Amino acid sequence: MTDTDKLADQLLAQERRALARSITLVESGRADHREAAQALLDRVAGHGKQAIRIGLSGTPGVGKSTFIEAFGMMLTGMGLRVAVLAVDPSSARSGGSILGDKTRMERLSREPGAFIRPSPSQTHLGGVARRTREAVTLCEAAGFDVVLIETVGVGQSETVVSEMCDLFLLLLAPAGGDELQGVKRGIMEIADLILVNKADGDLKSAATRTCSDYSGALRLLRKRPQDPEGFPKAMMVSALQDEGLKAAWDEMNALVDWRRENGHFDARREAQARYWFGEEVKRGLMAQLETPQARALMEEGAEDVAEGRTVPSVAAQRVLDRLRGAQEG
Repeated sequence: MTDTDKLADQLLAQERRALARSITLVESGRADHREAAQALLDRVAGHGKQAIRIGLSGTPGVGKSTFIEAFGMMLTGMGLRVAVLAVDPSSARSGGSILGDKTRMERLSREPGAFIRPSPSQTHLGGVARRTREAVTLCEAAGFDVVLIETVGVGQSETVVSEMCDLFLLLLAPAGGDELQGVKRGIMEIADLILVNKADGDLKSAATRTCSDYSGALRLLRKRPQDPEGFPKAMMVSALQDEGLKAAWDEMNALVDWRRENGHFDARREAQARYWFGEEVKRGLMAQLETPQARALMEEGAEDVAEGRTVPSVAAQRVLDRLRGAQEG
């Protein structure tokens, strides 16, 4: 039995340490690690359970970590196993995480039915790390019921998270001023639930107004075929007071059940699989430009363009033709 087979067996046996090692493996950029990671993913494909994948975004300071901890504690209290994949902003110097989400979820990190994994976003846009989707697959193989994907929280570029989750939650703070202008249509159009957090104490009335504003804004958006009547919707929650979390979870389950019954759930997962297949092919093609031969051709073309001997489009086509000729030869 190879090391990959052994790791796969441990993962399917729901060993937490094996899950942590597996995610480390798929996040590695080393060529031998990528080969082993692909073998591991192929080995566990179709095993485990189909978890509910929930993407969660919101502006910094809205209380994402507090919400996830309270929400996760509620789910584990129901007997569900919860995995949290928290994508942190990265240091421009070291590439490591600036924030440590795990340290801010002390109660949940000690819960036997929970698993928290922070990952640096590095240079990848879209609010998620490059291998987040593969980490989701590993969490499902390890038998988790719910996988929460917390994005960096940087705005409209985070719409890519919708390509790896079944539900997308947008967390907002009350009394955010011109907050509608801040998130705009891009991220609102992919939200299934808008949760106005911090709906407690002095902010309760402001949260009520904010929730009402967003409910009205959602009615102006074009209806999506994957939504039943009344969705997407805005709700108020208080992660600090544990209020509204059960109601939000009930709405999530109702939406998932409706989509399953009407064929949207499986169709969406199939579309996501096609999307990520295309992305991997594109990344593979881009990687071919990093070979010494390709870099030399690129440099030669760049010199021609810089000195005015040709135009960028012609130089680019010439490089592509020479690369294609080299492959065919």
